[in-house]
Amino acid sequence: MSEQAATTAAEPEAPPEMDMPAQAGTHDQASPADTGEEEGGEAETGVKEPAYRSAEFETLENDVEPEGIEPNLDVILNIPVTLSMQIGRTQMTIEELMQLNRGSVVKLDRMAGEPMDVLVNGTLIAHGEVVVVNEKFGIRLLDVISPAERVKKLR
Repeated sequence: MSEQAATTAAEPEAPPEMDMPAQAGTHDQASPADTGEEEGGEAETGVKEPAYRSAEFETLENDVEPEGIEPNLDVILNIPVTLSMQIGRTQMTIEELMQLNRGSVVKLDRMAGEPMDVLVNGTLIAHGEVVVVNEKFGIRLLDVISPAERVKKLR
């Protein structure tokens, strides 16, 4: 096999879209495809036109008025939440915390008999008191915070 044939066999053919432009002198009036430029390249004036167009979208219209929409609560009814009762709070230093042991008393910011906070996922929703039902603790709600007030606290 000749040296030229071995060289030709080792070089893979370029895919058709990667073909090289014609030899020099044969493309005096080259098209954008020949020069590798996309449509909208440099015009004869020398100003480069963008190679893209702005998107045009249809105007969206609401078929239903917002007042006529009823919320679908079925979507959120199975989301788990954490309900907790907060007896009270206090602040202490790490040193004081490290000195706590069995029998230590921690003073809270609530008075005895005062209603406790009922929290859902850390958000206050009601005040209540502890009750015992069939030898288990329960919560009797005394005052439930209105949904409007709860929404205000979220913002």
